[in-house]
Amino acid sequence: MPASAIGIDIGGTHLRAARVTLGGVIEARARAPSARDQQVVLDRIEEMIAELDDASVVRIGIGVPGRVDFEAGRVLSGGYVDLSGIDIADRLTGRFGRPVVIDNDCSMALVAEAAVGAARGARHVVMLTIGTGIGGAVLEAGRLARGRGAAGQLGHVIVDPAGRPCLCGRYGCVETVSSGTALGVHIREAGLTPDVTASELLARRAAGDEAARHVLHAWAAPLRLGIDSLVAVHDPEFVVLGGGLGEAACAALAGIEAPASWYASPVVPARLGDDAGVIGAALALPPAKRAPKRVVLVNGVPASGKSTVAAGLTQATGWPRLSLDTVKTPFLEEIEAVDRPFNRVLGRASLKAMFAIVAEAPAGTTFVLDAWFGFQPRPLVLDLLATSGAAEVAEVWCTAPPATIGERYLRRVSARAPGHPGADYVPELVALAERAEPVGLHPPIAIDTRLPLDLDALRDALARAWVPVPDTAPAADTGKPDPARADAEAPSVKTTARDATA
Repeated sequence: MPASAIGIDIGGTHLRAARVTLGGVIEARARAPSARDQQVVLDRIEEMIAELDDASVVRIGIGVPGRVDFEAGRVLSGGYVDLSGIDIADRLTGRFGRPVVIDNDCSMALVAEAAVGAARGARHVVMLTIGTGIGGAVLEAGRLARGRGAAGQLGHVIVDPAGRPCLCGRYGCVETVSSGTALGVHIREAGLTPDVTASELLARRAAGDEAARHVLHAWAAPLRLGIDSLVAVHDPEFVVLGGGLGEAACAALAGIEAPASWYASPVVPARLGDDAGVIGAALALPPAKRAPKRVVLVNGVPASGKSTVAAGLTQATGWPRLSLDTVKTPFLEEIEAVDRPFNRVLGRASLKAMFAIVAEAPAGTTFVLDAWFGFQPRPLVLDLLATSGAAEVAEVWCTAPPATIGERYLRRVSARAPGHPGADYVPELVALAERAEPVGLHPPIAIDTRLPLDLDALRDALARAWVPVPDTAPAADTGKPDPARADAEAPSVKTTARDATA
């Protein structure tokens, strides 16, 4: 049995539902009167779903008038049918055992038109739905634009700052002059009878009726301005006009001369009519789970080449890089007479600052942390990881023969900021390089930094190296090196760039 989904379109007059194949073909329909009462609407939605449900249904989608937080699956505000403040998704999932997708009704209509309608195959589309009010949605690179969660309120694009007041609190929104409600106002102000329809006005304009031409111009000219602004901002392949008056609005625009401009996109009527809402609701996919926050520890003693590796990884992936030296050096430049003990204090504070920055970043961010993590006790590093909010960690261990590391440090010692150890530190560094080891949460990716860096190989190795961040440092961990860890088999990455010196 081919998979299907149930799509529901909540309107002020009707509640529509359909079982739709994942290719956008309607298999069965249901319909019920709408209502103001939330409980009545929810009961009727459940009745329609029960009527359409069968073993092929894999999800349920609901298009809601008003503002929606798509990621959270919450209705933020509504109009005649206001479902804000109730957890629709939880209620329906609990009863029917299917994932529930909730989005603005215009967003659902755009999903349908882009999949099987007027904008089929397009990846950049602006849609306006013209009915009692004006709704909107924007498709950018195949994805609905959401802003902070409820983008797409295109009916509130301002076309006349000194214009009519809008329910949103501003003046001159395109909805106040180009919606179905506004068309009724224009008809009344022109002295025409209120039963005149948009189709009649178009026919009378074609016959030369000046009053009809005036009404349609008052209705469609502001819409033309709004569309032109949206085209300049979004550069879409199509502007689709849907809703009950979408086709009439397209026809009315044909009588409005568009000014010559750098920006132009074809304006087309929606094709799916009242079915757009239920088809789009059925085809809409649930919010993608955000990737976890992750950190790559690019680790190694001073002059091991770690900074060159970290910089290359950032260049190849776009992941932000936080370097301990970058954080610490401005303090060394501003504070006079920094000795080695105070340098260590600054280093510890800089390490904490790096992890604090990670903690403030949103989920889905991956950081490259460039430091010699062994200069602090391992429990401290693990505690910083645990409080950073990162869910996954991988370690890159940068190595070279101790003598090579000493030579590198000696070559660059004169360029180091005040407060760093001088040439007399080289024997100590060589001894450190002989005994140093990685943090060791998992066998790290080992890189011999004498060889050119193979970034493709490094990225492939990282894809297999992520491990969960432990909640805290093990209680028995003393912070001293673990000899067994040094013997762990570590994956290595051959390199292909110049000799790394950082």
